Amino acid sequence: MKNIIEVKNLVKKFGDFEAVKNISFEVEEGKIFAFLGPNGAGKTTTIKMLTTLLHPTSGEISLNGFNPAKQQNEVRKSFGIVFQDPSLDDELTAFENMELHAYLYGLPKNVRHDRIIELMNFLELWDRKDDYVKHFSGGMKRRLEIARGLLHHPKIMFLDEPTLGLDPQTRNHIWSYIKDLNEKEKITVFFTTHYMEEADKIADKVAVIDNGKIITQGSPKELKKQTNAQTLEEAFLALTGKEIRSEAGGIKDQMRMVHKLWTKK
Repeated sequence: MKNIIEVKNLVKKFGDFEAVKNISFEVEEGKIFAFLGPNGAGKTTTIKMLTTLLHPTSGEISLNGFNPAKQQNEVRKSFGIVFQDPSLDDELTAFENMELHAYLYGLPKNVRHDRIIELMNFLELWDRKDDYVKHFSGGMKRRLEIARGLLHHPKIMFLDEPTLGLDPQTRNHIWSYIKDLNEKEKITVFFTTHYMEEADKIADKVAVIDNGKIITQGSPKELKKQTNAQTLEEAFLALTGKEIRSEAGGIKDQMRMVHKLWTKK
């Protein structure tokens, strides 16, 4: 099976500070990949480089055969993204949020409506299509963001802490939808989480980054065997010596990233 994401010797410096230090990894097409690390490890910086929001200092990235630094429009058509914090417009209805982003994605009008209906039904939101998003629960907002990110039939879905702050039942439902989408549409899923049991249960492959370096990668089973651990959380602690924590960026930061993604250079 071919690799849909390839990262080779990737480096990102901010002045004298090296946030990402010569990392390399691959993600096979159609697989679910967990990118794990403690706060400040370099996860968010790496995702920003993969999704055209930051230029690498050096190294190579290929995403669906395109270079994010040089072929931004092609890369942006290849992925959907769900940020850590909600980036929906609370003053619009669920359907209006979908319509707005279908327009931004450039979906033809004759295709747009059918795709919105399909996704909102799949994520069990159609009955609430005319409700304002400000009245939605956290789980409903997350489902709507996932639906929105799938409008243009992306090859890859980036999920940054998709279940952060949700109750256990809602978290399980979200992952059930994501797993079904992975199987139904053959979408490659690249996600971060600080809930180790999620990565243990869902991921085909895991990469652990700490202090800007990837310290290990493999299947959850391989990482547990490597560290003689019973759970992925125990393996993570053995590898990093740290508890994983969330990296809340704030709604303003997420909205700035949404704007940047849709601003052509």
